[in-house]
Amino acid sequence: MKKVLVTGACGMMGQHLLPLLISKNYQVLGTYFRPTTNIKELPKEAALKELDVRDYKSVLKVIESFKPDYILHLAAQSYPTVSLEEPHYTADTNIQGTINLFEAVRYLKLDPTILVACSSAEYGFVEEKDVPVKETHPLAPLHPYGVSKVAQDLLSYQYHKNYGMKTLRARIFNTTGPKKVNDVCSDFTKQAVLIEKGLQENKIYVGNLDKRRGITDARDMIEAFLLLMEKGKYGEVYNISGEKAYLIKDILDIILRQTKLNPEIVVDPKLLRPADEKIIFGDNTKLKAHTAWEQKIPIEQTIKDMLDYWRQVL
Repeated sequence: MKKVLVTGACGMMGQHLLPLLISKNYQVLGTYFRPTTNIKELPKEAALKELDVRDYKSVLKVIESFKPDYILHLAAQSYPTVSLEEPHYTADTNIQGTINLFEAVRYLKLDPTILVACSSAEYGFVEEKDVPVKETHPLAPLHPYGVSKVAQDLLSYQYHKNYGMKTLRARIFNTTGPKKVNDVCSDFTKQAVLIEKGLQENKIYVGNLDKRRGITDARDMIEAFLLLMEKGKYGEVYNISGEKAYLIKDILDIILRQTKLNPEIVVDPKLLRPADEKIIFGDNTKLKAHTAWEQKIPIEQTIKDMLDYWRQVL
């Protein structure tokens, strides 16, 4: 039985990824630190261990004990807004944590396939003429989170070139789904359900509705991870992006149609970033060519499932 180590397993992606790995008969160890989801909702078949990736000795101990065949490195401080408030923590977690992982593998002379969850935030502002953005586009991030992801990305390349590590770089574009928190889709669907339940006044608070995002369901995203583990070319970088860029206003309209709500729309200054990409939308041609990945879940289904999730837990 092949072994898979998933760092950051108690984020939203891990909630979908661990059950998929279990269903495919992998032995799974998930690590977590400051989880953003409910650990109790993860499958009992997966072993879980608390791990701060900033602590090299702890990382070394976990990898030495488990000896994984695959590592899916998802552990990160993953919110751009938080990175503006906590740049040191963001850099320590995302950059030092990645170095610790690679150095532990190198010290132990192991040879796992390592997929590193990078980000579309590495690109920064992209002109309309350059959309959908290709992997070859210049990297010009707009916040410490994006900078830290560039570092993760290039460290993965460096360790492949210098030491022959079997790294794969996945530049993840906007991803959402049930159990997601702190993104547009999760915030809007949660507010809608709170209004349905009479727990929030008939108002939905929004940021900039004129942004456009290529959105992928988390369940499609994790399928891309597994396909890359099997078919990706080591050292290469892959955009994982949805096929269409949605205007945020259109996302809100889908939610209102599905809930039949008619709330007042209120712009909340706290939801406006000092620097924000007008459009985030990736070219996934390379991913599809190398792995035959397809986006299968439409945004309407994603929204429905998110609404149903909030109806269950709120």
